[in-house]
Amino acid sequence: MVSTDAICSLAAADSSSSPGVGIEIRHVRTHAEFVQCVKLQAITWGSDFRESVPATLLKITQRLGGVTAGAFAPDGALLGFIFGITGIEGGSIVHWSDMLAVEAQAQNRGIGRRLKEFQRDAVRAVGATRMYWTYDPLVARNAHFNLNRLGARVTEYVPDMYGTDTGSLLHSGLGTDRFIVVWPIASVARHDAADGHRHVPPTLAAGSAAPILNAGLFDGSTTDHDSFGDDPPTVARVEIPEDIFRIQRERIDHAVRWRQSTRRAFQWALANDYRIERFERDRAAERGYYVLTRATVVTSMSR
Repeated sequence: MVSTDAICSLAAADSSSSPGVGIEIRHVRTHAEFVQCVKLQAITWGSDFRESVPATLLKITQRLGGVTAGAFAPDGALLGFIFGITGIEGGSIVHWSDMLAVEAQAQNRGIGRRLKEFQRDAVRAVGATRMYWTYDPLVARNAHFNLNRLGARVTEYVPDMYGTDTGSLLHSGLGTDRFIVVWPIASVARHDAADGHRHVPPTLAAGSAAPILNAGLFDGSTTDHDSFGDDPPTVARVEIPEDIFRIQRERIDHAVRWRQSTRRAFQWALANDYRIERFERDRAAERGYYVLTRATVVTSMSR
Protein backbone atom coordinates (compact mmCIF):
# COMPACT_ATOMS: atom_id res chain seq x y z
CA MET A 1 0.00 0.00 0.00
CA VAL A 2 1.07 3.56 -0.57
CA SER A 3 0.81 6.83 1.27
CA THR A 4 2.33 10.16 0.34
CA ASP A 5 1.26 12.25 3.30
CA ALA A 6 1.24 12.61 7.02
CA ILE A 7 2.75 10.07 9.36
CA CYS A 8 3.57 7.35 6.88
CA SER A 9 4.51 9.10 3.64
CA LEU A 10 5.48 5.69 2.35
CA ALA A 11 5.64 6.22 -1.38
CA ALA A 12 4.21 7.89 -4.41
CA ALA A 13 4.43 4.80 -6.56
CA ASP A 14 1.17 5.77 -8.25
CA SER A 15 2.62 9.03 -9.55
CA SER A 16 2.14 8.04 -13.19
CA SER A 17 0.32 10.62 -15.27
CA SER A 18 -1.86 7.93 -16.92
CA PRO A 19 -5.33 7.96 -15.42
CA GLY A 20 -7.00 4.75 -14.32
CA VAL A 21 -9.84 3.89 -16.69
CA GLY A 22 -13.24 3.97 -15.01
CA ILE A 23 -11.95 5.26 -11.66
CA GLU A 24 -14.13 7.94 -10.09
CA ILE A 25 -12.57 10.57 -7.80
CA ARG A 26 -15.16 12.18 -5.51
CA HIS A 27 -16.02 13.11 -1.94
CA VAL A 28 -16.72 10.19 0.38
CA ARG A 29 -20.46 10.15 1.06
CA THR A 30 -21.81 7.20 3.00
CA HIS A 31 -20.97 5.74 6.36
CA ALA A 32 -19.88 2.51 4.69
CA GLU A 33 -17.42 4.47 2.52
CA PHE A 34 -15.97 6.26 5.56
CA VAL A 35 -15.49 2.86 7.20
CA GLN A 36 -13.64 1.69 4.09
CA CYS A 37 -11.24 4.62 4.56
CA VAL A 38 -10.56 3.51 8.12
CA LYS A 39 -9.91 -0.06 6.95
CA LEU A 40 -7.48 1.19 4.31
CA GLN A 41 -5.54 3.02 7.03
CA ALA A 42 -5.11 -0.27 8.90
CA ILE A 43 -3.98 -2.04 5.73
CA THR A 44 -1.49 0.72 4.94
CA TRP A 45 -0.01 1.49 8.36
CA GLY A 46 -0.75 -1.76 10.18
CA SER A 47 -3.37 -2.91 12.67
CA ASP A 48 -1.38 -1.52 15.62
CA PHE A 49 -1.17 1.99 14.14
CA ARG A 50 -2.30 4.39 16.87
CA GLU A 51 -2.80 7.52 14.75
CA SER A 52 -5.73 6.28 12.66
CA VAL A 53 -8.47 8.83 11.94
CA PRO A 54 -11.93 7.43 12.80
CA ALA A 55 -14.92 7.54 10.48
CA THR A 56 -16.60 10.19 12.67
CA LEU A 57 -13.81 12.74 12.17
CA LEU A 58 -13.44 11.91 8.49
CA LYS A 59 -17.10 12.82 8.12
CA ILE A 60 -17.38 15.83 10.44
CA THR A 61 -14.33 17.71 9.11
CA GLN A 62 -15.83 17.56 5.63
CA ARG A 63 -18.81 19.60 6.87
CA LEU A 64 -16.38 22.37 7.92
CA GLY A 65 -14.39 22.74 4.71
CA GLY A 66 -12.16 19.72 5.11
CA VAL A 67 -11.78 16.99 2.49
CA THR A 68 -12.28 13.25 2.61
CA ALA A 69 -12.24 12.00 -0.96
CA GLY A 70 -11.90 8.57 -2.46
CA ALA A 71 -10.89 6.85 -5.67
CA PHE A 72 -13.61 4.35 -6.47
CA ALA A 73 -13.55 1.45 -8.93
CA PRO A 74 -16.60 0.89 -11.17
CA ASP A 75 -17.87 -1.71 -8.68
CA GLY A 76 -17.68 0.81 -5.81
CA ALA A 77 -14.54 -0.60 -4.19
CA LEU A 78 -12.30 2.02 -2.54
CA LEU A 79 -8.88 2.06 -4.23
CA GLY A 80 -7.47 5.06 -2.38
CA PHE A 81 -8.43 8.03 -0.25
CA ILE A 82 -7.19 11.43 0.80
CA PHE A 83 -8.02 13.36 3.96
CA GLY A 84 -7.26 16.88 5.15
CA ILE A 85 -8.50 19.66 7.41
CA THR A 86 -9.09 23.33 6.66
CA GLY A 87 -8.28 26.19 9.03
CA ILE A 88 -6.96 29.73 9.39
CA GLU A 89 -3.31 30.81 9.39
CA GLY A 90 -2.39 34.48 9.58
CA GLY A 91 -5.86 35.48 8.50
CA SER A 92 -5.82 33.27 5.39
CA ILE A 93 -7.72 30.05 4.76
CA VAL A 94 -5.29 27.14 4.47
CA HIS A 95 -5.58 23.37 4.21
CA TRP A 96 -3.50 20.61 5.83
CA SER A 97 -3.45 17.41 3.80
CA ASP A 98 -3.08 14.72 6.45
CA MET A 99 -3.43 11.32 4.78
CA LEU A 100 -3.18 9.80 1.32
CA ALA A 101 -3.24 6.05 0.80
CA VAL A 102 -3.57 3.91 -2.34
CA GLU A 103 -4.13 0.16 -2.49
CA ALA A 104 -1.17 -1.87 -3.80
CA GLN A 105 -3.01 -3.22 -6.84
CA ALA A 106 -4.11 0.29 -7.83
CA GLN A 107 -0.65 1.86 -7.92
CA ASN A 108 0.98 3.25 -11.07
CA ARG A 109 -2.36 4.47 -12.37
CA GLY A 110 -2.09 8.14 -11.41
CA ILE A 111 -4.55 7.83 -8.54
CA GLY A 112 -2.41 9.64 -5.97
CA ARG A 113 -1.99 12.66 -8.18
CA ARG A 114 -5.68 12.75 -9.11
CA LEU A 115 -6.66 12.63 -5.43
CA LYS A 116 -4.27 15.46 -4.63
CA GLU A 117 -5.58 17.58 -7.49
CA PHE A 118 -9.20 16.90 -6.44
CA GLN A 119 -8.29 18.01 -2.92
CA ARG A 120 -6.63 21.17 -4.25
CA ASP A 121 -9.66 22.12 -6.33
CA ALA A 122 -12.06 21.44 -3.44
CA VAL A 123 -10.25 23.64 -0.94
CA ARG A 124 -9.55 26.34 -3.49
CA ALA A 125 -13.33 26.56 -3.97
CA VAL A 126 -13.76 27.48 -0.28
CA GLY A 127 -11.05 30.15 -0.47
CA ALA A 128 -7.89 28.31 0.61
CA THR A 129 -4.68 29.91 -0.64
CA ARG A 130 -2.20 27.14 0.12
CA MET A 131 -1.94 23.53 1.21
CA TYR A 132 0.48 21.94 3.67
CA TRP A 133 1.48 18.36 4.26
CA THR A 134 4.45 16.35 5.47
CA TYR A 135 6.61 13.57 4.12
CA ASP A 136 9.66 11.61 5.23
CA PRO A 137 12.82 13.12 3.63
CA LEU A 138 14.34 9.62 3.38
CA VAL A 139 11.68 8.30 1.00
CA ALA A 140 12.93 8.86 -2.54
CA ARG A 141 9.64 8.21 -4.31
CA ASN A 142 7.90 10.78 -2.13
CA ALA A 143 10.62 13.33 -2.76
CA HIS A 144 10.22 12.94 -6.53
CA PHE A 145 6.42 13.07 -6.36
CA ASN A 146 6.13 16.05 -4.02
CA LEU A 147 8.98 18.23 -5.30
CA ASN A 148 9.32 17.38 -8.97
CA ARG A 149 5.78 16.42 -9.97
CA LEU A 150 3.63 18.59 -7.73
CA GLY A 151 6.08 21.47 -7.25
CA ALA A 152 5.63 21.66 -3.48
CA ARG A 153 8.26 23.61 -1.51
CA VAL A 154 9.96 22.52 1.69
CA THR A 155 9.46 25.03 4.51
CA GLU A 156 10.65 23.18 7.61
CA TYR A 157 12.37 20.04 8.94
CA VAL A 158 10.79 18.63 12.11
CA PRO A 159 12.50 15.79 14.04
CA ASP A 160 10.04 13.11 15.19
CA MET A 161 7.04 15.20 14.26
CA TYR A 162 4.63 12.39 15.17
CA GLY A 163 6.70 10.94 18.00
CA THR A 164 9.21 8.11 18.04
CA ASP A 165 6.68 5.28 18.00
CA THR A 166 3.30 5.34 16.26
CA GLY A 167 2.68 1.61 16.51
CA SER A 168 3.36 1.17 12.79
CA LEU A 169 6.20 -1.09 11.62
CA LEU A 170 6.88 1.43 8.89
CA HIS A 171 8.28 3.80 11.52
CA SER A 172 10.04 1.22 13.70
CA GLY A 173 13.54 2.32 14.64
CA LEU A 174 13.51 5.42 12.43
CA GLY A 175 11.08 7.73 14.18
CA THR A 176 9.00 10.21 12.21
CA ASP A 177 11.27 13.04 11.03
CA ARG A 178 9.34 15.03 8.44
CA PHE A 179 9.57 17.83 5.95
CA ILE A 180 6.68 20.26 6.08
CA VAL A 181 5.93 21.35 2.53
CA VAL A 182 3.67 24.07 1.18
CA TRP A 183 1.80 24.08 -2.13
CA PRO A 184 0.50 27.53 -3.12
CA ILE A 185 -2.85 27.01 -4.86
CA ALA A 186 -4.27 30.51 -5.23
CA SER A 187 -1.68 31.80 -7.70
CA VAL A 188 1.68 31.01 -9.24
CA ALA A 189 4.37 30.78 -6.56
CA ARG A 190 6.98 33.57 -6.46
CA HIS A 191 10.57 32.41 -6.31
CA ASP A 192 12.14 35.69 -5.25
CA ALA A 193 11.83 36.27 -1.53
CA ALA A 194 10.53 39.59 -0.29
CA ASP A 195 13.42 39.99 2.13
CA GLY A 196 15.96 40.76 -0.59
CA HIS A 197 17.30 37.22 -1.06
CA ARG A 198 17.15 35.30 -4.30
CA HIS A 199 17.51 31.57 -4.88
CA VAL A 200 18.78 30.74 -8.36
CA PRO A 201 17.94 27.18 -9.46
CA PRO A 202 21.14 25.33 -10.36
CA THR A 203 21.75 23.74 -13.74
CA LEU A 204 21.81 19.95 -13.95
CA ALA A 205 25.59 20.01 -14.28
CA ALA A 206 26.02 22.26 -11.26
CA GLY A 207 23.73 20.08 -9.19
CA SER A 208 25.57 16.88 -10.11
CA ALA A 209 28.92 18.37 -9.11
CA ALA A 210 27.77 19.99 -5.88
CA PRO A 211 29.27 18.84 -2.55
CA ILE A 212 27.27 16.34 -0.49
CA LEU A 213 26.41 17.67 2.96
CA ASN A 214 26.06 14.21 4.52
CA ALA A 215 29.09 12.56 2.93
CA GLY A 216 31.11 9.99 4.89
CA LEU A 217 28.12 8.09 6.17
CA PHE A 218 29.71 4.68 6.71
CA ASP A 219 33.44 5.35 7.02
CA GLY A 220 33.12 6.94 10.43
CA SER A 221 33.60 10.51 9.25
CA THR A 222 31.02 13.27 9.00
CA THR A 223 30.94 16.46 6.97
CA ASP A 224 32.12 19.43 9.02
CA HIS A 225 29.74 22.14 7.93
CA ASP A 226 31.59 24.72 10.00
CA SER A 227 34.59 24.23 7.72
CA PHE A 228 32.75 26.22 5.06
CA GLY A 229 33.30 29.30 7.22
CA ASP A 230 31.85 32.45 5.70
CA ASP A 231 31.83 30.97 2.20
CA PRO A 232 29.47 27.97 2.07
CA PRO A 233 28.80 26.51 -1.39
CA THR A 234 26.09 28.13 -3.46
CA VAL A 235 24.83 24.71 -4.53
CA ALA A 236 24.89 21.61 -2.32
CA ARG A 237 23.33 18.15 -2.17
CA VAL A 238 21.96 15.80 0.46
CA GLU A 239 22.11 12.11 -0.41
CA ILE A 240 19.49 9.48 0.47
CA PRO A 241 19.10 5.80 -0.48
CA GLU A 242 16.76 4.73 -3.29
CA ASP A 243 14.84 2.42 -0.93
CA ILE A 244 15.07 3.29 2.76
CA PHE A 245 12.47 0.65 3.65
CA ARG A 246 14.61 -2.18 2.30
CA ILE A 247 17.55 -0.88 4.36
CA GLN A 248 15.28 -0.56 7.39
CA ARG A 249 14.29 -4.22 7.05
CA GLU A 250 17.79 -5.55 6.36
CA ARG A 251 20.15 -3.25 8.34
CA ILE A 252 18.40 -1.02 10.84
CA ASP A 253 21.76 0.38 11.99
CA HIS A 254 22.41 1.65 8.45
CA ALA A 255 18.92 3.12 8.27
CA VAL A 256 19.53 4.97 11.53
CA ARG A 257 22.78 6.40 10.15
CA TRP A 258 20.88 7.71 7.15
CA ARG A 259 18.38 9.36 9.47
CA GLN A 260 21.05 10.93 11.65
CA SER A 261 23.17 12.22 8.78
CA THR A 262 20.30 13.68 6.79
CA ARG A 263 18.74 15.28 9.86
CA ARG A 264 22.00 17.06 10.63
CA ALA A 265 22.50 18.13 7.00
CA PHE A 266 18.99 19.45 6.44
CA GLN A 267 18.84 21.31 9.73
CA TRP A 268 22.18 23.00 9.00
CA ALA A 269 21.18 23.85 5.44
CA LEU A 270 17.79 25.33 6.28
CA ALA A 271 19.34 27.38 9.09
CA ASN A 272 21.88 28.77 6.61
CA ASP A 273 19.53 30.11 3.95
CA TYR A 274 19.45 27.09 1.65
CA ARG A 275 16.34 26.11 -0.22
CA ILE A 276 15.59 22.69 -1.64
CA GLU A 277 15.15 23.11 -5.38
CA ARG A 278 14.56 19.61 -6.71
CA PHE A 279 15.25 15.91 -6.32
CA GLU A 280 17.45 13.83 -8.63
CA ARG A 281 17.65 10.03 -8.79
CA ASP A 282 20.55 7.78 -9.76
CA ARG A 283 18.89 4.39 -10.04
CA ALA A 284 22.12 2.66 -11.10
CA ALA A 285 23.80 3.75 -7.87
CA GLU A 286 20.57 3.26 -5.86
CA ARG A 287 20.84 6.82 -4.59
CA GLY A 288 18.84 10.02 -4.68
CA TYR A 289 20.00 13.60 -4.20
CA TYR A 290 18.25 16.70 -2.97
CA VAL A 291 19.72 19.71 -4.75
CA LEU A 292 19.85 22.85 -2.61
CA THR A 293 20.77 26.44 -3.37
CA ARG A 294 21.86 29.10 -0.95
CA ALA A 295 20.21 32.51 -1.10
CA THR A 296 22.26 35.45 -2.28
CA VAL A 297 21.55 39.04 -1.29
CA VAL A 298 19.92 41.07 -4.04
CA THR A 299 21.34 44.61 -4.15
CA SER A 300 19.14 47.35 -5.55
CA MET A 301 20.54 49.84 -8.07
CA SER A 302 19.86 53.51 -7.36
CA ARG A 303 19.83 56.24 -9.96
